[in-house]
Amino acid sequence: MIKVKDLWKSYEQKEVLKGLTLDILDGETLVILGRSGVGKSVLLKHLIGLTKPDRGTIDLDEVRITDLYGTPLYRAVHDMGMLFQGAALFDSMTVEENTGFYLKQHGNKETGKAYTRAELGDKVAEALEMVGLEGTQKVMPSDLSGGMKKRAALARLIVYRPKVLLYDEPTTGLDPMTAMHINELIVKIQKELQGTSIVVTHDIISALFVGDRLALHKDGKIAYLADPDTFIKIDDPEITFLHKIITEDPRTLKYNNNHKDT
Repeated sequence: MIKVKDLWKSYEQKEVLKGLTLDILDGETLVILGRSGVGKSVLLKHLIGLTKPDRGTIDLDEVRITDLYGTPLYRAVHDMGMLFQGAALFDSMTVEENTGFYLKQHGNKETGKAYTRAELGDKVAEALEMVGLEGTQKVMPSDLSGGMKKRAALARLIVYRPKVLLYDEPTTGLDPMTAMHINELIVKIQKELQGTSIVVTHDIISALFVGDRLALHKDGKIAYLADPDTFIKIDDPEITFLHKIITEDPRTLKYNNNHKDT
């Protein structure tokens, strides 16, 4: 479990997080909704240890990562991975090199030994196949579409099989069909890795499709937290607006797809 308690963070006199408290359950997909600029991405950076709060604590499996720096912090969060909003691929590296970057740098996290070239190639190929990018190993990021870049970044995320996956606006800037494909991949990856996923988004379609629980980040805090059916009925102007823009519950698409697969 990840426990966030009374988290505060300011940037240049602007308070972004204002006593935010949140419990994230093992094995769930938690979606954090909110308007642009409210601090959703800031929260993710705190969860993975990239940013320190002004005050407050984050406990990851009873380890207080907000008190750690350097090697102890890396050891505490080494089973976490993050999909950045802009994919953040290395422009000078091929898809294969991007995907295998972490494994090449850190080796096998169980044994500490370096992977052979063949082992690395096999793991990269498996990750790329999982996101539908098989055969793209030698392609450069500049030759990929926006959706393909997101999928390549997903492959880089899942290749080392983290236990906690953080997604920062995974569908932003994508057309509806490509966005739905990314949503399907998030669900697929969750089933495959059996980890804990935290998805930050302002996309209610994506939230309902992938989320086990939904949270509204508002005024620097988590204003509401509930299962999707309860959440969408909450009497709050922001949630009411999100509800009104839905023409069809996207979960029906997931259920239909699952039915076709069986």
